[in-house]
Amino acid sequence: MIDVRPFSRSDRDQLAHLANAHIGAIVPGWAVPTATLLSRLERDPGEHVVDPWVVGRSTVVAVERDRLVAAAHLKRYAGDDRVSDSYRDAGEIDWLVFWPSSMDAGRALIEAAVQQLDAWSVRVQYADGSLPTTATYGVPDAWPHVRRLYEEAGFDPSGGQVELQLAGALDGVGDAGEPPIPGMVLQRAVGPLATSFNGVLDDEVIGVFEVDDNHSAGGSNIRLGGWADECNHWVREDLRGRGVGSWLFRHGATWLRLGGTERLIAYLIDDDTLDAGLRYYARHGLRPINRTVRGWQRAGRSAGG
Repeated sequence: MIDVRPFSRSDRDQLAHLANAHIGAIVPGWAVPTATLLSRLERDPGEHVVDPWVVGRSTVVAVERDRLVAAAHLKRYAGDDRVSDSYRDAGEIDWLVFWPSSMDAGRALIEAAVQQLDAWSVRVQYADGSLPTTATYGVPDAWPHVRRLYEEAGFDPSGGQVELQLAGALDGVGDAGEPPIPGMVLQRAVGPLATSFNGVLDDEVIGVFEVDDNHSAGGSNIRLGGWADECNHWVREDLRGRGVGSWLFRHGATWLRLGGTERLIAYLIDDDTLDAGLRYYARHGLRPINRTVRGWQRAGRSAGG
């Protein structure tokens, strides 16, 4: 018998085990502490803009023979003017995970999740896989069972985006050497998200490589220690192809190694620039480890769904 019910704190260890099985299928060795997962059920401090718009949260689980086999976390967003158009009066399955051998329980869970979104009478319903790591979002190829449930429930990603995640070790990245453009200098600074390595020419920033290496959250998430991820990487269009990006990348890699960071994750959109991006990162030792599909949605009840 399958029992679908609200999450209870007594479920916490089984929930963490289930969530970490899904996280570990994306990045080898990654896992989050139970406390981190539980805190995100109440608020997401990393989402400074979007999280304050949330006016309702619900976590539901499916239990079969006293074993937690499926879980989902739902959010409801406010409908007032402070909320962006895409989130205003929206509902979301923030994440849904289940053991692939428990497909019936997964179906019972997503049925209950959609019923809750319908009961909220939201304008649009979103679905994602936003577990508390930087690499778990969208519906990854490593989660075909989750994709199947979203499709069965009527969620459609056709208006969204496909991304590739790449990863590699930094020990093979060489020193930066001389700047590829005479007169260009390096500026290391606090960027919008993390540490930014800026290429400056004639007092203008012409390229950026910004990386975040605080995935261990000050030591509480030790399984994510030694990793960084690329937040922002660009070169002014008229100067591309001259080695500016690689020069900045190598400076960043040297800095990360100095602090004990050994591996890097980067991201590419699957569009007409993908092949060039793959070649660029391959030169620095990064290879694709995952493909994920973002932007799953279905009409809400207030929109006639």
